[in-house]
Amino acid sequence: MTSPEEPETAGQTLAGLPLAGRPLAGRPDGYPVEFEADVVLRDGATAHLRPITPDDADLLVEFYARVSEQSKYYRFFAPYPQLSDRDVARFTQVDYHDRLALIVTVADAMIGVGRYERTGRRTAEVAFLIEDAHQGRGLGQLLLEHLAQAAREHGITRFVAEVLPDNRKMITVFTEAGYKVAREFEDGVIMVEFDIAPTDTSFEVMQAREQRSEALSIARLLTPASVAVIGASRREGTIGNALLRNLRDAGFPGRLYAVNTDTKDEEIDGVPAYGTIRDVDDTVDLAVVAVPAEAVVDVVLDCAAKGVRGLVVVSSGFAEVGPEGRRRQRRLVGLARSYGMRVIGPNALGVINTASGVSLNATLSPLMPSPGRVAFFCQSGALGVSILADMVGRGLGLSSFVSAGNRADVSGNDLMQYWYSDESTEVVLLYLESLGNPRKFSRVARRLARRKPVIALKSGRATQGVPLGHTVRRSHLPAATVDSLFRQSGLIGVDTTGELFDVAQLLAHQPLPKGRRVAIVSNSDALTLLALDMMATCGLDVAGEPHTLSADASASDFSEALTAVIADDQVHSVVVIFTPPVQSNVAEVAQVLAAAAAGSDKPVLSTFLASRSVPEQLRVPGEQGGAARGSIPSFLSPQYAVGALAKATQYAEWRQRADDQIPVLPNIDSAGAEDFVQEFLQRHPAGADLDDADRQRLLSFYDISVLPAFPVLSADEAVARAADLGYEVILKATAEQWRMRPDLADIWRHIHDEDDMREAWAEMTRTFGVASDPARAQFVVQKMAPPGVPVVISAQEDVAFGPVVSFGLSGVATDLLGDRSYRMPPLTTADAAEMVREVRAAPLLYGYRGSDPVDIAAIENLLHRVSRLTLELEEVVRLDLRSVLVAAQGATVLDTTIRIAPNEKPRQDMPARRLT
Repeated sequence: MTSPEEPETAGQTLAGLPLAGRPLAGRPDGYPVEFEADVVLRDGATAHLRPITPDDADLLVEFYARVSEQSKYYRFFAPYPQLSDRDVARFTQVDYHDRLALIVTVADAMIGVGRYERTGRRTAEVAFLIEDAHQGRGLGQLLLEHLAQAAREHGITRFVAEVLPDNRKMITVFTEAGYKVAREFEDGVIMVEFDIAPTDTSFEVMQAREQRSEALSIARLLTPASVAVIGASRREGTIGNALLRNLRDAGFPGRLYAVNTDTKDEEIDGVPAYGTIRDVDDTVDLAVVAVPAEAVVDVVLDCAAKGVRGLVVVSSGFAEVGPEGRRRQRRLVGLARSYGMRVIGPNALGVINTASGVSLNATLSPLMPSPGRVAFFCQSGALGVSILADMVGRGLGLSSFVSAGNRADVSGNDLMQYWYSDESTEVVLLYLESLGNPRKFSRVARRLARRKPVIALKSGRATQGVPLGHTVRRSHLPAATVDSLFRQSGLIGVDTTGELFDVAQLLAHQPLPKGRRVAIVSNSDALTLLALDMMATCGLDVAGEPHTLSADASASDFSEALTAVIADDQVHSVVVIFTPPVQSNVAEVAQVLAAAAAGSDKPVLSTFLASRSVPEQLRVPGEQGGAARGSIPSFLSPQYAVGALAKATQYAEWRQRADDQIPVLPNIDSAGAEDFVQEFLQRHPAGADLDDADRQRLLSFYDISVLPAFPVLSADEAVARAADLGYEVILKATAEQWRMRPDLADIWRHIHDEDDMREAWAEMTRTFGVASDPARAQFVVQKMAPPGVPVVISAQEDVAFGPVVSFGLSGVATDLLGDRSYRMPPLTTADAAEMVREVRAAPLLYGYRGSDPVDIAAIENLLHRVSRLTLELEEVVRLDLRSVLVAAQGATVLDTTIRIAPNEKPRQDMPARRLT
């Protein structure tokens, strides 16, 4: 039983925030606050989704009165003009487990409701009702996603529904969700049934809908037809005056309004002026807010009443100033989202869009870069001014720019969704001070990087510092995790703003390299050597001998050398170094360089007169001014040129890698593992470390076997246990203070008989000083494993990143050097392969100094299985395969530790779409 509706939309949370006019007076027992979410609808507007409560009785009645008779008929299969008191009580009083209803609200009004009711141990019936005025905005698909997520958490695996045959919109909701839907026609009704476990198809559908809706929500901010500056002023030196002037001077072609409660003028600096935005006698798409922080909430309410679609809040005095500011910021975002608006800021520098027909400069910076193909997201307002100046100085054209300030709502994730489909943008730059949702960031960035290069600079990596005003979950992972996240997502990570623009300059104007072989054409021996040194450092290969010309080489000399290297199939990129001779022939060399590079599919970059940008002589004019693709960038020195080329080459290799799928793993029992975890938490509600038997059992669900180890407390016990095992055993001290000590041997190997065991026992107890109390050493007897290289595979549930898998070789030296690789599940085949190969000690796995190469496939298989386990079981907060011996054939897990605990903070990137 369902109502008409179509698929689609997106979203994420601000759990617990009251709605604009109807704050939740009190939540009933068992109310699942984690199911609350702010969401983006198909048209880019926002709404709030939450579980229903008994206090929503009046809200439900008002909603039902606005629903058409046809929609009511589709829902109940009969005329049903009104809800009885009994109906209202039944629909609003649910147990949030076997019966759950989720409602979608905008401001004070309910616009949709979806519910499930358990009909069997694993089955529930699902139904929807959407207000007619809001049908087609994607509410049905959105509610289905969130209901499915909640149902899975309560052990429901299958949804059923009854739909009238002419209710095609509702049938579409189910069939286009990505699930495998079975339909039967019975007694004039279509019976729909489907499993709700996420599939690759359903996830792809969700991602596509999320991208479209979130991109549209940003387009509403970046492409307004009308803008109001609230807090505008004619007084020089004020923020309101600067914003109004910059908008006007940039040539914004739309309608521009000045709003100031103190003004009695009809205009400010030639712009129509009003006392409040409500007084504007036309529609307003975007409001740029520059009023004192305590007045912003009233401005939001005025904007909501006016129907404004988005806000850029330049005002400061929010989360960056302390607890009161944080409360004010939460209120700002909660109100705006509840009325359908997105917010850039607060404490933001503003936004720029250079697109033809837009020419929007709603920032505090008077600099308006020329149109171009590079987009920029920046969190710092102060740095944003410097960045814009640097872009203008380099002549690097800009498509759009957003400085998000405190990033209370709109984030880098949202902008990446927008730029994914923005035809004006070919290269994306990110300056990040914090990652609000690292899992979603990684997912969205990876999807974007498959289409366009993304260059990212993350500040605070060493300190894990978070700027004031940024409300994020504080990660406890090492700084290397961010670098690994960038590599996994295909991002081009850089360390300085200079490097950020160097790489952007190359990628905005030249094609991607097809390999690592680089040819050098130069008229300076000294600069050639610098280039060669940098290539060796960056891992680039020299294609043949450098073409070193004389200091007074002519244009024809350059032409001959360039023609040869560009035509050479063994050359993938070309670096040209030109320093002018005494008698300058700059123009002639520039002409032959431009001619030789024209139409080439190989990147050509230069150190041309040591200039930093695209010199005029090497510029291909763009349609809107600036340098077009095919222009040859120049760098201050060959090191900068080669460094930028190395980054571009690494990115090209990431784009080209073919084997990049999540593998299908046999012999996985996910349901059994989930049941085990729940049983364990019933025995240990606060969480606990697993004993050996429980560790073996849990790992067995993922087909990971552990070589049994048997604790012993005396020499006699050790002898008896070794005899049971048939000898060829080891005696090992497992107490943490003695594991892997370089000065103490914690393992006695190759024990063949009783005499060997007694000798091992006596020597080890004496060495560790535990002869009188052997229990301190926690000795175990274990069967000998085939010889190999010991490695460590770990997984940790981080409050910010969620599950993170790490890999490294065993040993104290490795721990001290931090020689670990990190990835976030799910791992593709390429992810696992890179994890093994990128640690500095990896050569030990490949036959170092004549040793036998080990079974790399066995390591990758374990990485995939640990990844799958930790992705599916978020209560597994720590898992360590502390000693895995990898032989020429196979890998043996020798020692493990696992901890299970309740997950107090759900992961941020959930299967259902929501705003973060």
